[in-house]
Amino acid sequence: MKLIKIFAVFFFFISNTSIGQTNDDLYSRLNAISNGKTDFFNVDGIDITSQALNTKFTKKNILKKFYGFKLKDSDLNTSDSLIGFQNIYVEKKELITEGILQNTSYYFIENYNQGITAITFVSINKQDHDFERQFVKMIYENSIPKKIYEKLKIDSINFAGRKITLDDRCKWMGINNIQCPSFGQMNWSVHKTLEDALQNDSNQYNIIKSKNGGKIISEEIVDIIFEGTEVKSKKVVYDFKGIKSVLVGISGGKTLTIYFVSAPIRQNFVSCVLSFWNNDNINPSGLPPLLEEVMELKN
Repeated sequence: MKLIKIFAVFFFFISNTSIGQTNDDLYSRLNAISNGKTDFFNVDGIDITSQALNTKFTKKNILKKFYGFKLKDSDLNTSDSLIGFQNIYVEKKELITEGILQNTSYYFIENYNQGITAITFVSINKQDHDFERQFVKMIYENSIPKKIYEKLKIDSINFAGRKITLDDRCKWMGINNIQCPSFGQMNWSVHKTLEDALQNDSNQYNIIKSKNGGKIISEEIVDIIFEGTEVKSKKVVYDFKGIKSVLVGISGGKTLTIYFVSAPIRQNFVSCVLSFWNNDNINPSGLPPLLEEVMELKN
């Protein structure tokens, strides 16, 4: 499953990590949720999935059990010798739009139970094989701490190191992607560098701009306070008028206001896309309740 494909308002957010980081550095930026037999992770804008099956490690079983990846037998002829245990490695590239290249890495490993664990990494315009190998080994060794996992049923979230309490109307639309009906939506990623966060926001903006389901009718740079830090944000109004869309049908809205934010937050940096429909519950601040949890508009 590619979480990069899961969206309520076509949000993609991808970037890369730095080589040589310690696990503590990584864990301060890593978030995860678990749904059944599949774990979903996000760090530095990279979407990662891990799924373990109790079936013998063979090409035939990989093709049969992971048919959703749309791989062929000829794709399964390469391994990564630097990982140190049995594996099959596949790399795919897809041009999403001009200047936006999606990289997908598939690692199929024989786990401790002699079954198959499939691990995928999805990123935009960047790829870090050393990080991928490090993360695959962490999954193989089951060394990722449980504290970085969020509850599937939301009552609170870890937003870049700060706990935010939410009510039960909110739901996950993907890893680090929260939607609260009538209260707004936001997705975010925690990065090691500001450059990474800025590039991630730029990628998301360019992907949204390239979509055919509507059009941007206005954009401007505005001053906001994000998690206590004064920063500038790109504000976009996206118009769905006259467009027959699942999103429009669900929300009943006609325009979507979107803020793209990159900012230093505690010991790291955050890229965040926040949005609300014109018919959401908008407070006197000019923002719906979810967005008010992390940002405010400057007059």
